[in-house]
Amino acid sequence: MLEGLKLVLIIFLFTLIISIPLGVLISFCRLSSLKSLNFLSKTYLLVFRGTPLLLQLIFIFYGLPLIGIVFDRFTVAMLAFSLNYSAYFAEIFRGGMQSIDKGQYEACLMLGLDKKLTFIKVILPQVFKTILSPISNEVITLIKDTSLVYILGLNDILRIAQINSNRTLSLIPLLEVGALYLILIFILSNIFKTLEQKLSYYN
Repeated sequence: MLEGLKLVLIIFLFTLIISIPLGVLISFCRLSSLKSLNFLSKTYLLVFRGTPLLLQLIFIFYGLPLIGIVFDRFTVAMLAFSLNYSAYFAEIFRGGMQSIDKGQYEACLMLGLDKKLTFIKVILPQVFKTILSPISNEVITLIKDTSLVYILGLNDILRIAQINSNRTLSLIPLLEVGALYLILIFILSNIFKTLEQKLSYYN
């Protein structure tokens, strides 16, 4: 069970490390005045937000080998999760940046701040506070979605629990998995709650 938990945490952390920067990049493309970048980002968002993560896992693992593209199980999980969640993060970042009043940019310009300093010192902290709640929801959903790697045959905690449950004819392993997920979500919820309290001075 501990090995399965380790796999869940690795997928969770690597997905965040890859999907958040990628989401920021896609959000900038989405806001770009260049029509080609805007179109590509819209298409990307439509595909990865418009189809289930489970379907994306199956397509990459079972579909791509039909055209000669083969990945190992763990790489498939990382690809699907990162591409899927970057689309959701991109829309959250875009919404956060668009929520900032243009007057703040103009005020910073009048004060002599350049665009880089304006974004880092003034805009970014406000954007971060605005997007913290939706980001926390996505992160909590991600920890639960890691159970979908079961379809790839990876030994996450759910697959191990089901095997143990079938072998012992007991529900205890499944209850243990439920408890582990609840603990992880409790920890994440408290981390985000603490961050929200620290950023409350912006209210």
